[in-house]
Amino acid sequence: MHKPLCFSLWLALSAAPGIAHAQAPIPTLSYAPGGPQLYAIPAAERDLPTVTAQLWLKVSDTPRQLEGPSFDREGNLLFVDVFGGEVLKADPQGKLSVLVPENTLGSAGLAIHKDGRLFVAGLGNFKDTGNVMAYNADGSGQHVVIDEKQKYLVDDLVFDNSGGFYFTDFKGSSTEPTGGVYYQPAGGKPVVTILPKLAIANGIALSPDGKTLWVTEFATGLLHRIELKDATTIAPFGEAVVYRFNGPAPDSMRVDQDGNLYVALYSQGRVLVLNANAQPIGQILIPGRENGHFLRSTSLALKPGTHEVYLVASDGDLGEGSAIFRVKGFANALKLYSHQ
Repeated sequence: MHKPLCFSLWLALSAAPGIAHAQAPIPTLSYAPGGPQLYAIPAAERDLPTVTAQLWLKVSDTPRQLEGPSFDREGNLLFVDVFGGEVLKADPQGKLSVLVPENTLGSAGLAIHKDGRLFVAGLGNFKDTGNVMAYNADGSGQHVVIDEKQKYLVDDLVFDNSGGFYFTDFKGSSTEPTGGVYYQPAGGKPVVTILPKLAIANGIALSPDGKTLWVTEFATGLLHRIELKDATTIAPFGEAVVYRFNGPAPDSMRVDQDGNLYVALYSQGRVLVLNANAQPIGQILIPGRENGHFLRSTSLALKPGTHEVYLVASDGDLGEGSAIFRVKGFANALKLYSHQ
């Protein structure tokens, strides 16, 4: 007796390779041990030489956004509170004091002039009232260098060997790149545009010879290398994007004597180190980052005459406040005021 054609066809299809049975389990994608791995090191950087920093100083129990660490002539570490506008000082023993009290100018970066004055980059209202203010070494004698009428959101700055300084304009977004890099010559001459149309220009640093300017774009995760013909001119074919960071987000950075670049990664609780050719060669981790703590790593300072690196970070709303961490890097810091 012949079986119905439809039944024979069903048997043939059921036995055919690649046809799933209704009762077979559905393949499932599973997390690796440890869960979603939100704070894992990206695969491309996982095997780099790695060191975990140690806590040096607990700054506050509240989540203050620390930025702009810089060493003065006496070995004090100066830094700012972004939202409060304060400039603070930690002496070599870790004793804290306030140089510039809380104010509405805001603060995001700090650089120390060769004459000892403090140049503080302020974000103002975070829209259009950014500024640069100069203070005496003790925090007195406020002087306007770049005023709010110029409409920059000054986030970070670095001096060159003539006493002028480069600064970043913290404007824009990944789809509307309205920020940039600018140069303020010494003597109050007009500001010069170096590299416009950046998406939240953030960190800025100069190579030891002062001929290469490094800039991070916060909103796009890019590192720019700018070869300078002179203080205000990019050399022919001298500008390139040389690194693309994984995840959020490249913040402030510093350079050591060997030309290595230390880039703080905000929201990752770590610092990535690249050599003078922008190849990653190492990384510094903040303890607790694997559990989501102190991820707001914004900036760092290299202590002159040593290999010591000091990282500033905040724990956000997770309850451990703000702190400074310490580790040794690859090479000595640049000599104090080497670009002035």
